[in-house]
Amino acid sequence: MKKMLVLGAAAGLIALSACNNTPREQAADNIEANADARADNIEAMASNATTDAAKDNLENKADAVRDQGKAEAKDMRTHDADTNLHNGM
Repeated sequence: MKKMLVLGAAAGLIALSACNNTPREQAADNIEANADARADNIEAMASNATTDAAKDNLENKADAVRDQGKAEAKDMRTHDADTNLHNGM
């Protein structure tokens, strides 16, 4: 299952790299793709959890990983490395 997720993420990254994106946008896309892949793995573990509490805990962790990935990608897209300021997009 993990190999399929990694291969799927790699295929998505290859497709994204074919687009005419800036390196910053590509890096942000990679951050999101990696976070999604990690969250998918955590959700797969949740589906195998033996208790409802463990399942809820893992699903919450997966949501947090996705949210953090989105926040980091947004920061990558809006951060101006030259001035150390955010663009406010």
